[in-house]
Amino acid sequence: MILSASEIKKRVDSDGLISDYSDNSLESCGYDLRFKKAYKIESDSFMGVSERKTPEVAEILVDPIVIKPKEYILVESIEAVNMPDDLMARILPRSSIFRMGCILATAVVDPGFQGTLTMGLSNQSEYDFTLEKKSRIAQIVFEKVEGETALYDGKYQGGKIV
Repeated sequence: MILSASEIKKRVDSDGLISDYSDNSLESCGYDLRFKKAYKIESDSFMGVSERKTPEVAEILVDPIVIKPKEYILVESIEAVNMPDDLMARILPRSSIFRMGCILATAVVDPGFQGTLTMGLSNQSEYDFTLEKKSRIAQIVFEKVEGETALYDGKYQGGKIV
């Protein structure tokens, strides 16, 4: 079951589901995440079977930022989530993002995760893409989890970027 706007608002008020919440971002069955910070990847990385090495990153400090054709950056949300054990979420791109030639790489937000959300943003067009801080770039959709589950206990708890 996907949570409606009224259920999201109830969970924000009762459980602190979303911090830095804005009524302007509440949609019929989701919430629009706003852009806070961007990061450039500055080193190699590795994903193995039992090990991984995440890259070094550097914050991009200009506002607005210009993402060049074929450039890839990491973006962080203004909002932080406080996922209870009975909810998970999916992050989806807003349709304006792909209409402007960009692809947003997202992941599932597990029960128990707390923190800001990091996504990948790639400009696949032949033209510059300018992104202003506080703009709405993604929608988070919350879904009910049935039965017992393990809570998130991973590397990115607390909103760690890499």
